[in-house]
Amino acid sequence: MVKIEKIVASAMVMIGIMGCNVQKEEAGASYIGPSDIKVEDGRLTPEVMLSLGRLSDPQLSPDGKTILYGVSYTSIAENRSCRNIFICNTDGTGKVQLTKDGQSISAARWSKDGNAIYFLQGGQLYKAAYANGKFGGRTKLSDVAEGISDYALSPDNSQVIYVSTVPSAVKSPKDSDPGLDKAKAYVTEDLMYRHWDHWVTELPHSYVAALGNGTITKDNSIDILGGPDVKFELPLEPYGGAEQLSWSPDGRYIAYSCKKLAGKQYAFSTNTDIYIFCILTGETTKVTNGGGYDTDPVWSPDGSRIAWISMERDGYEADKTRLMVAELEYEAEGEGQTGNPAVKSIRDLTADFNYNAAGEVWTEDGKSLYFNSLVEGLQGIFKVDTESAEIERLTPPDAWFDFNSPFGVLEDGTLLASYCSMDFPNELVAVKDMKFSSITDENGHILGQLKGHKTEKRYVKTVDGKDMLTWVLFPPEFDAAKQYPAIEIFLGGPQGTLSQGWSYRWNYNLMCNQGYIVVLPNRRGTTAFGQEWCEQISGDYIGLNMQDYIAAGKMIKAEPYVGKLAGCGASYGGFSVYYMAGIHGDLYDCFIAHAGIFDETYMYYETEEMWFPNFDNGGLSEYSYTEGQTGPAGDGVTFGGMQQAGSPWSSADKARRHYSNSPALNVTKWHTPILCIHGMMDYRIPYDQGMAAFNAAQMMGVPSKLIVFPEENHWILQPQNALFWHRSYFEWLDRWCKQ
Repeated sequence: MVKIEKIVASAMVMIGIMGCNVQKEEAGASYIGPSDIKVEDGRLTPEVMLSLGRLSDPQLSPDGKTILYGVSYTSIAENRSCRNIFICNTDGTGKVQLTKDGQSISAARWSKDGNAIYFLQGGQLYKAAYANGKFGGRTKLSDVAEGISDYALSPDNSQVIYVSTVPSAVKSPKDSDPGLDKAKAYVTEDLMYRHWDHWVTELPHSYVAALGNGTITKDNSIDILGGPDVKFELPLEPYGGAEQLSWSPDGRYIAYSCKKLAGKQYAFSTNTDIYIFCILTGETTKVTNGGGYDTDPVWSPDGSRIAWISMERDGYEADKTRLMVAELEYEAEGEGQTGNPAVKSIRDLTADFNYNAAGEVWTEDGKSLYFNSLVEGLQGIFKVDTESAEIERLTPPDAWFDFNSPFGVLEDGTLLASYCSMDFPNELVAVKDMKFSSITDENGHILGQLKGHKTEKRYVKTVDGKDMLTWVLFPPEFDAAKQYPAIEIFLGGPQGTLSQGWSYRWNYNLMCNQGYIVVLPNRRGTTAFGQEWCEQISGDYIGLNMQDYIAAGKMIKAEPYVGKLAGCGASYGGFSVYYMAGIHGDLYDCFIAHAGIFDETYMYYETEEMWFPNFDNGGLSEYSYTEGQTGPAGDGVTFGGMQQAGSPWSSADKARRHYSNSPALNVTKWHTPILCIHGMMDYRIPYDQGMAAFNAAQMMGVPSKLIVFPEENHWILQPQNALFWHRSYFEWLDRWCKQ
C-alpha cells in the first residue's frame, strides 16, 4: 500500500472551505458535537443543511490500515463551527473520535512511524502520541508570534515547512509615528493593497525549521524567500497553502510555487513559476520560465522528476490546466558545486486531453500519476502513464458523483478518495475496477430522513445548434400533473462547471426541497466541455452564454408542470442577473443577484485582481505583450509592457463592445422584481456594486430589496448569517413565484 502525503486542493475542497465558518475561536470555547436534528416532512431545510457534519482532509496511516480525518460541526446558537479529528479502518469500520475540543484542530498528519499525530490548533503546531486508537499527551512544538496557518513534514519527520506572515508594503500611521498607535488608516503607493476579503497588511512566507531541536520560532527557522523584506507571497494568496510546497524524498530540497511579482506587476499577471530550494545551501533553482499559473509541485518517489499543474498564458486565470512533468539531472557534488538539480526536459502529459487536470499524485512506482478532471459535467479520477502519456479513467463515467484525487492506495490497488454529489456532502470512498463503495456515512442519520428527489440529465439546443448539458432537479414527490415554480441558476466564475458538487450556499438539493424545479445549464464558459467551450465567454459576456440561459429557461417553461421562473446567480452569475434583467422580456418572474457585477466600467477601477478583467473584458485574447513592448494607441500601456487592452479606455473591439453593454446601461428596461445581496468585505466585487443595482431598481420603480452583510465577504460564512441568507433567498422566491 502507499500513503499519498500530499493532498492537492480541488474544486470540491474549495467549496468546503467557502462554506465553513472562519471566525476566530476562543481557546476556552465549548465542544460542538454532531447534530441530532429531526427532519420534518422529509424535506431538507436551511437549518437541516447547516447541521450536517463537514468531513475533510483524509490521511492514510503509514501501515495502510487507518484513515485519519476531520469533521466540523456547527452551532447556529453559538454562531460558530468547530473541527475535531477521527479515525476509521480503510473499510469504514472502527470509527473513533480522537478529540472533543472546543477549539478547532486542523491539518492532522501521521508521523512516519504512525505512533504520533501532528496538528495545528490556535495557530501553533502540536504533536500527540497515538496508539491503538488512543490520542495521547500533547506537546506544543512552536511559538511563532504571527501564528502558523499550514505546514508540511519532511519525509523523515526531522524538519517542517510552516506558513506564517511578514509585513507587507501597505503601511499604517504608526509606521511613520509610533505615537499614532490608535490611528487606523491604510497607506499604499502601489496596487494589490487589498485582496478578496482583507487589506494586504501582511504577506504569507514559508519557513523551514528542525523538529526535535527545541521550540520552533522564526529565530531558528529559514525563510525560503530570504526574509521579511522580500514582498512576495509563498504560498500564493488568497487560497494557497502547504500544497504549494513539496519535500523531495531525501528531504534536501523543497519544490515550491511562487509569483515573484509585487504591486502593479502582480495585479496584472498570473505568472507563477515552480522553484527548487536547497535546504543545505539556500540556493534556488527555477524550473519553469514564464507563462501563467504553475502550481502544486509534487516530487516523484525517486526524486528524479517533479509534476505540477500549469496554465500556458499569462493573465488568463481560466486557461486549460495541464499536467506537466520535468525530468531533473543532478550535478556531481564537489568543491564549488551544490548538487542542485537542473531541468533536463519538460513534458505536457495532457496535451491530447481536452479537459483540465487537477490534484495530481504519483503512483508508488513513479510510472504514472493520478489526477482528477471535470469531463462532460462530472468529475472523475484518471491515471496517466508518464512515458506514453496514455490516460485512463478509473471512475465510471456514468456515475453521478464528483470524485476527488486519491489520498492513498491499498495493496490490492484500491484507491481511497473522497466524493460527493448534489445529494450529500464530502464522504470517503473506495474505488477499484470502475466500481466504488462508501467508506464513511457521516450524515446518514440526517440525510436518511429525507424523502429524496429525481434528477434528470438533459441536453438543450443552443441558438447556434450545440447541445448544452443541463441538470434538472425535481421536488420530492414530484407530480407531473401539478404545476411548480422553477429556479434557473446563473453560474458564477464566469468559468466553472455545474457538476455533481455539493455547496452550502447554492445548494440545489435544498432548493428543490422547497418545492422548486431547479435548472442548471452548463452554458458557454463552463470548464468540463473542452477549452473552446470554456474560452468563448471571454470578451463575450453579453453574447452566447446569455442566449444559452434563455434557451434553458424557455425549455423548462415549455413544460406543462412549470409555472413561474426565477433567475438566480452569484458573482458573474450576479452580473448575468443584472444584464438579463434588461433583455429577457417576460421570461423570468423574479431575480436574485448575490455579489454581482453591475457597472463594468467602475468594476474595472475598484477590483483588485486586474488580470481578470483585463483578459475577460476583451484584453489578452486580442493582444499579447512582451516586456518593454508599446501596444497599439489607446490600449493603455503604462508600465513594464503590461497591456491593459481590456480596460475601459482600450481601443480593442471586444473591450468597447463589453463596456458599452454593461448592465448599468440597461436599467431603463428593468421591470422584474430583484433581490440584491452583498458582503461589505467583498473586495473582489465590492459591495457598492450591489447597492448601485438596488438604487437603480428603486429609481426605476422595480420591486426590489437590498441585503448587505457588514462582516461577510464574497461568501456568507458565519452560521447565523448563512441561515438568514437562505431564509431571505426563499422568502423572495416564494413572494414572486408561489403566489
